[in-house]
Amino acid sequence: MAESNNCENPNLQQQVELLKKQLAQAQTLTALGELVGTTTHEFNNVLMTIINYAKMGMRHKDTVTRDKCFEKIFAAGNRAAKITNTVLGMARNRSAGQEPTDLTKLVENTLLLLEREMNKYRIAVDRHFQPIPEALISGNQIQQVMLNLLINARQAMPRGGRLTIKLQHDAENDMIDLVIRDYGCGIPQDKLPRIFDSFYSTKDGPDASGKGGTGLGLSMCRDIIESHHGQIRVQSTIGKGTAFTLKLPVAAKPTPRRAPLPVAGLPQSTLCNSNAR
Repeated sequence: MAESNNCENPNLQQQVELLKKQLAQAQTLTALGELVGTTTHEFNNVLMTIINYAKMGMRHKDTVTRDKCFEKIFAAGNRAAKITNTVLGMARNRSAGQEPTDLTKLVENTLLLLEREMNKYRIAVDRHFQPIPEALISGNQIQQVMLNLLINARQAMPRGGRLTIKLQHDAENDMIDLVIRDYGCGIPQDKLPRIFDSFYSTKDGPDASGKGGTGLGLSMCRDIIESHHGQIRVQSTIGKGTAFTLKLPVAAKPTPRRAPLPVAGLPQSTLCNSNAR
């Protein structure tokens, strides 16, 4: 019987790994679907801005008014391009490969996608970004983690509030710290040890926006961060809020190429002439 169990275990392990991959894909598609719903409204606002200023430019013939309209239309068009490029990047980039990534830019792009939602629920975002090196990450996966944590933070402040995002370089450990902190309801201490468990949730279900309540988000966040050889930490106090800290590895700097040393006993001019021949 022992031999039979040993034969079955590898197959069972393969099934578990397959289910994990399928669950991760489903979670990605769910996040993408929620994101498309959010950004569609934002994109519509951008289009209305373009249409209204185009109408104004058609009504007024003076150069000053028309120049102002062109500037507004140009700015709105650039904003629309950023939104669509970020969403398309998430949809296309299914690779789990990790590469040097500008984490500051990735955070800004993620906030751009959620700007309308944060404004709708009266959430002010404070940025504290220190100069940091590039991180060795999968930008698509880390963006999913940030979206999950930012939406959780927004849900923790149903009456509005302040959200703080920090980026700093932990030079001693050669890691980058990304902190997402809300000032909401907080997590009870008896529930805090279990928040990274699969299918465990501190929420009753989706809120008015249709988000949350699956109990899968933080578990997936932990798995993604650990696959990056990083860490995820949480601190929370009832009535004061919750802070998640992501520690992500710094990308190794490329080794600079050294110029070849001259051969001993020959003058530099001799080497140059020899190479020329």
